[in-house]
Amino acid sequence: MVIGIITIAIGVAAIVSLVHAAVQRPDAFTAVDKLSKPAWVGILVIATLVIWLFGPLSLLGIIGVIAVLVYVVDVRPRTDEIQGKSWFRKK
Repeated sequence: MVIGIITIAIGVAAIVSLVHAAVQRPDAFTAVDKLSKPAWVGILVIATLVIWLFGPLSLLGIIGVIAVLVYVVDVRPRTDEIQGKSWFRKK
């Protein structure tokens, strides 16, 4: 039960991160010295699939969770800042 809830929560976070990366301008990623947009979208697609197929507590799932966390904590705020956007937070 608890593992199911964790899987759903992390899986949804992965999907939201993937959608966020997909709708950003490509130059925003390079402007903040991060990997390119196609690279991040690819990483997040693989991470999302791994999390949903193998679970977030498997070895591959943990790697997927780390990828999503890096995007959410490091890349997303910087790309939003450079574009003047504010997802999920007030300015």
